[in-house]
Amino acid sequence: MAEIRLRDLTKRFGEVAAVSGLTLEAASGELVALLGPSGCGKTTTLRMVAGFETPTDGRIMLGDQDVTEVAPERRNCGMVFQHYALFPHLTVAQNVAFGLEMRQVPRAEAARRVAAILDRVGLAALDGRFPRQLSGGQQQRTALARALVINPSVLLLDEPLANLDAKLREEMRFYIRSLQREFGITTLYVTHDQAEALVLADRVAVMMNGVLRQFDAPEEIYDRPRSAAVAAFIGLTNLLPGRVASRAGEALLVETPAGQVRGRGVADLGPGARAMLSVRPEHIDLDGAAAGLPAPGADGTNRLRGVVLERTFLGAITDFRIDVGDGLILRVQGRAASAHRAGDRVAVSFPEAAAWAVPPDDLPALPQAGSPHVGEGRPAVEP
Repeated sequence: MAEIRLRDLTKRFGEVAAVSGLTLEAASGELVALLGPSGCGKTTTLRMVAGFETPTDGRIMLGDQDVTEVAPERRNCGMVFQHYALFPHLTVAQNVAFGLEMRQVPRAEAARRVAAILDRVGLAALDGRFPRQLSGGQQQRTALARALVINPSVLLLDEPLANLDAKLREEMRFYIRSLQREFGITTLYVTHDQAEALVLADRVAVMMNGVLRQFDAPEEIYDRPRSAAVAAFIGLTNLLPGRVASRAGEALLVETPAGQVRGRGVADLGPGARAMLSVRPEHIDLDGAAAGLPAPGADGTNRLRGVVLERTFLGAITDFRIDVGDGLILRVQGRAASAHRAGDRVAVSFPEAAAWAVPPDDLPALPQAGSPHVGEGRPAVEP
């Protein structure tokens, strides 16, 4: 399958740069997720790769071919749209065969390929139905079959699960991933759903305001973000404002309004630098407040006193909001059986490896939440 290489790709609509200087590569057989909030440029990027939008600047390579100015029908891209774009007057089999007819594939060969792909996606028994007679998941599989039957060089998916309910969406994530691996097809997958990107992708490209902010494996994006904006966007996190007191290699000691925290961080944070410490709710332990506040750190770091403000049962886990003073509220997620209730005095603690420091300067200006950044809102206390 073909590699996808984007070089300094830019798309402007008047004075607005929807995509600015984007450079990335998807290796042969790799699934790359383009992840970001609405308006970040991810769908515009996909449409440029497909040929539906012409770049203002930059180049698009599919394998060894420069397709920047090649018509969409000559790029051999399979595309699945958010709303599937199935023809309502055509049956499942006719929808899937449409691309083969446009390529003038002989009828017998087209019928063989349609039957084979419908069997693979579990729709062989529904080949005579119309889209209105299908469930959402069946429509999505029909769209996938139509994209794959033409044997494309690359597969482009634009929010393909957005119209499905939560349970079916989770099932289809794994289905799409297994199908993509079986076909070994290079894939760009656009989504605004962080969990979807982390589950599906070999690598994730986080885009914001038309700019690529980080391009890494899912584990790196989640555990070692390069900026506060990426940390805040990917899943739930607590961002504690502070200032670096000392550094030894990757290890940092950070002074925060709630106390000293030992963590690790990006390379350009030296002593005296302002920082945000990202600590995921699932990495924080919650227990009854002890008078002496002993380890995890022998010097008392990474263990803070607090008061439970709110307790929310979420099924397998319970979500807590803990006031640790100075306007800082930490989000903690622990065992559903936890006995702590609103008003209880508690201690929160977390290991050094769970605190990751990033520069604070690129946090967006968001509504005041009176709490540290947990995916929305700037911290109430600045260092």
